[in-house]
Amino acid sequence: MARKPVREAQPAFSPSPRPQRQIRRAQVDLSFENQSLLGVLFGQFDANLVQVENRLGVFISARGNQLHVEGPEDSVARARDVLNAMYDRLALGQDLDQGAIEALIAMSDEPTLDGIMDADLKGPPIMIRTRRKTIVPRSATQATYMRSLVRDDIIFALGPAGTGKTYLAVAQAVAQLISGSVQRLILSRPAVEAGEKLGFLPGDMKDKVDPYLRPLYDALYDCMPPEQVERRLASGEIEIAPIAFMRGRTLADSFIILDEAQNTTREQMKMFLTRFGQNSRMVVCGDPRQVDIPGGDRMSGLADAVEKLEGVEGFGTIRFTSADVVRHPIVGRIVEAYEGRGE
Repeated sequence: MARKPVREAQPAFSPSPRPQRQIRRAQVDLSFENQSLLGVLFGQFDANLVQVENRLGVFISARGNQLHVEGPEDSVARARDVLNAMYDRLALGQDLDQGAIEALIAMSDEPTLDGIMDADLKGPPIMIRTRRKTIVPRSATQATYMRSLVRDDIIFALGPAGTGKTYLAVAQAVAQLISGSVQRLILSRPAVEAGEKLGFLPGDMKDKVDPYLRPLYDALYDCMPPEQVERRLASGEIEIAPIAFMRGRTLADSFIILDEAQNTTREQMKMFLTRFGQNSRMVVCGDPRQVDIPGGDRMSGLADAVEKLEGVEGFGTIRFTSADVVRHPIVGRIVEAYEGRGE
């Protein structure tokens, strides 16, 4: 292999050159026992190896079941951890796509990588098993969030789009519904337009509110076979409804998720939280920087609830940042750009 990692262009002139710290270079050899996994590990035309090379600034050559990695000492250490984690993921029967590799690369810069992949030495592996897939955390914050989902009664998940707040909550809810630890799964969100008026929507009540709830359906279908989703929706085991339909109810033996919670008013949030019943768990997801209701941040029920309840026994608060974005890497850069300008 004769590839070289992509390098950023350097300026032609430097008005005030400074002495550069000498970068120590290193190399390491890796070998993998199960050769049947190598095709998926390397990727088509070695695309996975190229991705690691370009992101970490190293050079990787392959021969048989061995890889040779060269480059700056820190980058070689990170590449070694990423490649081993990629192989371990495949050995466990988990998928390995571009997003998963990008997440492993991001986590390799954190001291918790081994803990995330191999699990806390004092506990079981951190994962959520559903009928369609096994989900593992893609950042240290996601690992903390997944622990909170099985420990705390009510969880506030705060942060930008693409960090997995709602998806992981739905996956945990599906896992508990399948295991029988809860009897119902209730998904809700406020029916608020994001910066535009949709006007009159045709159809019955379900047709009118479904467009607002589509992200919840998407997460459900990703975790369960479509026929099971439809059957459980018809039987009432899974209920998807706008927050306005929650008043007056007591939600026992249920896993309850409120999405886009930043668009609730203080009165709506108080009403929703007090629906909590016996043997239930509640997750409240939202991005405090994306408030679409009149009055903006000062009227948001999410910020008010977190301020009042953070630290109270039984409540967990998880804060995601742009570093936890698990969609395309450019989404993280978009979030950083907007947050950097304070928008």
